[in-house]
Amino acid sequence: MTGPDPVDVRLLSAVAEMGRAAVPDIAGRLGMDVREVAARLATLSTTGLPLMVGVECDQQGIRNAVAAAQQWAAQNAASGPYPMAPGQYSGPHSMSGPYPVPGPQQMSGPYPVSGPYQVSGPHQMSGPQQVSGQHQVGGPQMAHPQQPVAPAPPMNSWGPPGSAAWARGDQPAAPAPAPTGKVGTKLEVNGMSGERISIQLVEVVDPADFLYTAAGYELPPGERSVVVHTELTNHGQVPFASLPDMYLELVTKDGSPVTKAPVSMSSRPPHRMGVQPGETAGGHTVYVLNESTEITAVRWTPQPGDQQRTLLWDISDL
Repeated sequence: MTGPDPVDVRLLSAVAEMGRAAVPDIAGRLGMDVREVAARLATLSTTGLPLMVGVECDQQGIRNAVAAAQQWAAQNAASGPYPMAPGQYSGPHSMSGPYPVPGPQQMSGPYPVSGPYQVSGPHQMSGPQQVSGQHQVGGPQMAHPQQPVAPAPPMNSWGPPGSAAWARGDQPAAPAPAPTGKVGTKLEVNGMSGERISIQLVEVVDPADFLYTAAGYELPPGERSVVVHTELTNHGQVPFASLPDMYLELVTKDGSPVTKAPVSMSSRPPHRMGVQPGETAGGHTVYVLNESTEITAVRWTPQPGDQQRTLLWDISDL
């Protein structure tokens, strides 16, 4: 008898703790690939466990994507698989002028290819050319100028995750600049489920070694801790179901992210899962980094790589 998969057990433990969460949030918390988490949850939901895997989307955005895909397919079908005219071939050894070529049903067996034709380019030949002997061309698999190779089918892809490159016919749209502020600034954004939220950067304590050690933790030599206090307000009618600081990061001078440490302090309570409509919830996020690392900003996103919903606070002058 095969025992439970340890990865599935770890995944279910996180789900049981979170209760309700988006797949990217679960993947980020466990450090797993989003696609693997989705596949495992879908499989586990069919085993009789009290688990339901759902889908939420921007309905208009998905409709636009489907319409763009259908339009592309219609245009591709209208152009046909052979955009070149019969008897024409373009390339470094293109042939010029009309020339007789046997039909596809007359190409069985070895046979000489003859007839007046001109070949342009560095391998130009003039006059009637006879191909015979060991250079005979046989079988219907001959590369035929009158039968150009069909263009390769389009990639079966919707584009890179998080992008809308498939929805445009010219070029991907550049992401809008992230809203920015300072310590104390409240910035607004739409959540993953369409909820309207605002996040305020209340305080940044750097260094916060005294808070870290007072909570019973030890800092390795050469490292320091930072504590960030934020508050999230849900202005919409849809609950915010994730941890408010799930992807709250520090940004270093060279642009590298510093993710939060898996610790909490009783004197600086952490964020709790979910914020109901009309509510404001605050919490503290702890970071551990090299004591010489210079941080310049605090960045919030609802999921990794979501540039359309990024908030940024400049703390370079602290």
